[in-house]
Amino acid sequence: MSISSAMNAGVSGLTANSSRLGTISDNIANASTYGYKRVETEFDSMIVGQSGGLYTAGGVRTSTQRVVMQDGAIVTSSHPLDLAMTGRGMLPVTTLADVTSGAEPTLLMTRTGSFRPDANGILRTDSGLVLMGWPTASDGSLPLVSRDTSGALQPIVIEANRPVSDPTTRVEIGANLPATETGPDAAGGALPVGVEYYGNLGTAERLEMTFTPDQTNPNGLSNSWVVEVRDSASANAVVSSFRVTFDDSQALGGTLSTVTPIFGAPYDPATGTIVLDVNNNQSQIELSIGTFGAATGLKQLAAPFSPSNISRNGSPAGQLVSVEIDEAGRVNATYDTGFVKTLYQVPVVDVPNPNGLEAVAGQAYKPSRESGSFFLWDAGTGPTGEIAGYSREASTTDIAQELTHLITTQRAYSSNAKIIQTVDEMLQETTNIKR
Repeated sequence: MSISSAMNAGVSGLTANSSRLGTISDNIANASTYGYKRVETEFDSMIVGQSGGLYTAGGVRTSTQRVVMQDGAIVTSSHPLDLAMTGRGMLPVTTLADVTSGAEPTLLMTRTGSFRPDANGILRTDSGLVLMGWPTASDGSLPLVSRDTSGALQPIVIEANRPVSDPTTRVEIGANLPATETGPDAAGGALPVGVEYYGNLGTAERLEMTFTPDQTNPNGLSNSWVVEVRDSASANAVVSSFRVTFDDSQALGGTLSTVTPIFGAPYDPATGTIVLDVNNNQSQIELSIGTFGAATGLKQLAAPFSPSNISRNGSPAGQLVSVEIDEAGRVNATYDTGFVKTLYQVPVVDVPNPNGLEAVAGQAYKPSRESGSFFLWDAGTGPTGEIAGYSREASTTDIAQELTHLITTQRAYSSNAKIIQTVDEMLQETTNIKR
């Protein structure tokens, strides 16, 4: 009968508004929680229908949804490992329990976090979320990884007390060789140049280069030099020697024309480099002398000898000074020698429906059937935003809006209680008919 359905509708209204009161309470309680995403409660009417001229009340039911897609305001901080997303996407994390137990890490994701190295160097939050990334190669490059699985992701570990060196892998030399020294009547002495480099153990070594002019042309300048390279780590043995000749045309005068190997690896005309086997053949260095016709590298003009543009990579052993994560997700460690090394690459996780993610403790989420499968992007590429250091994402709770909802929910709850009270009075009247 309609009077009974009215009571059931009133009870469903009390239940629905109690549920909404719960979400409002959570939203207000987490108004200052970094990364919190507010929860919305939706009301849906339940239609039973009309039969025999009497209307049967169906009542109401609720559904709740966490609005993960809504971005919170970015709040600046004073620490480089306070991270937040500036657009779509999330940071990949796992639980500390998975890391310490040695189990396969469960992929979780979060929008923001205050990450700090713990006693074991694991980069984690106070709530136990561990930041994950792809380890880089020794030169800081990222190997090929699968983007639709988390198998290659590893917990980020910062080894603060381990010295790190960066062996030299490339030396670039730019110098002017005096053209007049290749004449038959010139002094013809060898011109020396020393280049310091760093070995595999961070030791300082030297490449001793000599440029000897070829004076075999009796009619003028030969424009040819013999270059010899010796390595201090190989008992000053010759590791490379080659002959260079220079163009004397009007268009390309003074630039490299030919490079002929005498001893060691050949010259690569595409890159302008020669590979040197140094440190008793335990490591290699690319020596860049320039390409044919280029304005950089070795040149020959009628000017004094000037090795003015010599550079190399690498650094001696140094201690860790600081760690920062840039907008592209690169975990860069800076050492007291000035060496900066990329240790990890932190990708950005994205799913087709972020609002379908399942919330877990610590403002983290995990994929679900409703969210769809995840994909790992480089930060700032595809649909994803960049990673901001020195930043946290604020809660998306609007206190004024929640208090307004609180007032309307309280009134709605009271009105539904009044329906039950009215139905109770009507049933009491029905009972009194028998008296």
